[in-house]
Amino acid sequence: MNAQEIIRSIEAEHIKTNLPVIHVGDTVRVGVKIQEGGKERVQPYEGVVIGKKHGGINQTVIVRRVFQGVGVERVFLLHSPRIESIKIIRRGKVRRAKLYYLRDRVGKATRVKQRFDREL
Repeated sequence: MNAQEIIRSIEAEHIKTNLPVIHVGDTVRVGVKIQEGGKERVQPYEGVVIGKKHGGINQTVIVRRVFQGVGVERVFLLHSPRIESIKIIRRGKVRRAKLYYLRDRVGKATRVKQRFDREL
């Protein structure tokens, strides 16, 4: 057994199997575990997926939302134990792999068309 096989076997234990198929342009609600004092709670973060990177256990998504007039982007490691749940709110119809151009848009120009061809 070589080193790559050992690494894959260790990673396979930590990969989540209950994740939905996420596409760029989708509006998602990510439940993130937050530690406050001695308590832990789940805080939802809802926004548009503007990018995906990597694969396997290192897969990340960049989620963007506008909060009080300021654009906020967060990078989520999908297989992290800090991610409680991911729910797809609506599917987006886009023609790009990365939606970084949304950073320059304001107001209604940031909307993404809805896609109806796939099940949630």
